[in-house]
Amino acid sequence: MSAPATGSAPPPVNPRSRVLVASLMGTTIEFYDFYIYATAAVLVFPQLFFPSSDPTTALLSSFAVFGAAMVARPIGAVVFGHLGDRLGRKRTLVVSLLTMGIATFLIGVLPTYAQAGWVATALLVLMRLAQGFALGGEWSGAALVATENAPSGKRALYGTFPQLGAPLGFIIGNGLFLVIGALLPSAAGADPSQPSDAFVSWGWRIPFLFSAVMVAIGLWVRSRLVESAVFARTRESGEVRRLPLVTVVRSHGKQLVLGTFIMLATYVLFYLMTTFSLSYGRAAKNAAVPGLGYDYTTFVLMMIFGVLFFAAFTLISGPLADRYGRRATLIWITAAIIVFGLVWVPLIDLGTLGVVLWLVLGFTLMGMTFGPMGALLPELFPTSVRYTGSGISYNVSSILGAAVAPFIAVALWEAGDGSPWLVGVYLSAMAVLTLIALLLGKETKHVSLDDREAASADDATHAPAASPTS
Repeated sequence: MSAPATGSAPPPVNPRSRVLVASLMGTTIEFYDFYIYATAAVLVFPQLFFPSSDPTTALLSSFAVFGAAMVARPIGAVVFGHLGDRLGRKRTLVVSLLTMGIATFLIGVLPTYAQAGWVATALLVLMRLAQGFALGGEWSGAALVATENAPSGKRALYGTFPQLGAPLGFIIGNGLFLVIGALLPSAAGADPSQPSDAFVSWGWRIPFLFSAVMVAIGLWVRSRLVESAVFARTRESGEVRRLPLVTVVRSHGKQLVLGTFIMLATYVLFYLMTTFSLSYGRAAKNAAVPGLGYDYTTFVLMMIFGVLFFAAFTLISGPLADRYGRRATLIWITAAIIVFGLVWVPLIDLGTLGVVLWLVLGFTLMGMTFGPMGALLPELFPTSVRYTGSGISYNVSSILGAAVAPFIAVALWEAGDGSPWLVGVYLSAMAVLTLIALLLGKETKHVSLDDREAASADDATHAPAASPTS
């Protein structure tokens, strides 16, 4: 008779390639869905769902629905955070991605205001709220998949892969809009800055319907994941919290507040460089609120060029944050964002070359500030409440920085008589708040994501010295 085994088999481990693809795929879909809605909110939604005699009012109404999703995101962060901290990261990520995919697909088949009146607008709001709810649980789960499975000394690098989904989603979403626009050109004599009749009629629906293909691929990738060893040990040791939200608010309130404001400048810069810049770039120079006067295709191509720097510097920021620390890296980048907001208008006034430089610098700073967040926010919280804590910080910041940013930017744009100098000041002011939060916070580079290892290290630090022996 063979002897019984003396030890259990080691738990299965996610291959590194699967970890990176799974974290990247979900956030790529997340930001793809964001960009196609943001683009449609500028191009067609004002006339299809928010008819008004005043184009600015229609645009602001469209942006208001855009911002409504940000309000739903903290609710999603609480719900999906609860599930992620109790049931596991894998199953929660599958549910959040499926919810997002269904909501995005349904936007593509909605009736317009001309067909169903305010019922159409209400349905768009409902689907947008569902998107925001799903997004509330998406990012933090993807970041945890990357960081909790990262090798030693490379946590910030691995944390940049879910962040890389932002520029990739932009390129895929806007690239698809460009292809559709090229295949559905405007009639002869039509205003080239406006989408064609065919695009307004049905072409805009294609990117929303195409999201179903991306979601299917993402679900397949995520279904092959296993839980991280860090979470598995927490569950086996009985340290899973019954109410993660209560625990994180009671015991980690300071981290919640700091994390929210650390993310603030990133969100403001992100939405100004994408949603606002598209509106400002396309607005005619002789409009009531004048803009740069570029046609849609030209300006989006300029933006895509800038987004290439966004992608490159997102990856570059990871090794820098691993070497010099998250806090130190972000302090310098946030200071650069403050300066960028103050030189915003002088850059734009240089002409097309200046506009391209404005986009390149803005997106470069975006990559540098966004990349380290994939590691920093999860590092603020222990495993038992990490999904909830990082998700709440990330998504509450979306209200303060993203939900209101396009609305405030348009109002400041109007107040500046067509010059966006006040918008730049607004960005700098929000970056000052982020800088203060970083200065009040601590470096998290050497924080252990394993609660037991962290507790052991703490016990060792506070253990009494051994008695001297003769």
